[in-house]
Amino acid sequence: MRKVKLQMQLSIDGFVARPSGELDWMTWDWDDELKNYVKVITDSVDCILLGRKLAEGFIPYWESAADNPDNPEYEAGKKLHEIPKVVFSKTLTTTKWTNTQLTNDDLTEEITYLKKQPGNDIVVYGGASFVNALIKNDLIDEYYLFVNPVAIGKGISIFTDLGQKLKLVNAKSFECGIALLCYKPIN
Repeated sequence: MRKVKLQMQLSIDGFVARPSGELDWMTWDWDDELKNYVKVITDSVDCILLGRKLAEGFIPYWESAADNPDNPEYEAGKKLHEIPKVVFSKTLTTTKWTNTQLTNDDLTEEITYLKKQPGNDIVVYGGASFVNALIKNDLIDEYYLFVNPVAIGKGISIFTDLGQKLKLVNAKSFECGIALLCYKPIN
């Protein structure tokens, strides 16, 4: 069965965004080792799950990167643009994005269905409320948490009202200051 892998950047105090959603605190000058690590994760998947809010910025950004060979993120953009995406939304009924399917089906039923389909693993990028719902419904098989070397004091968390226990299976630091914490749920 396919695994659902969460890939998320966090502040050192556990937030994924400032209170109004700002991401200005994230480390973007990734070293080559970190870029390669993320590429390995991306190469192991053939489906991306997104909540509507994140999809509205994520998909156009990577489509634009994929359209410009001079963009330093061109190769990543091509890959992320080509991978089929499933956007969970209660409000959208149509999409203009290529390789993108919308769903407003039951979260647990849809993810369970996707996991049973043939193919590679599935990656989740967010947003926060969508990821929180996945965690609450025990739908994430592996957590790849990229902890940025900054504390922001308050913000949006993916871990609210949860009792999930996790087991650390890997930890790695990168030259740019980001630390990877990889967890699996303890069932």
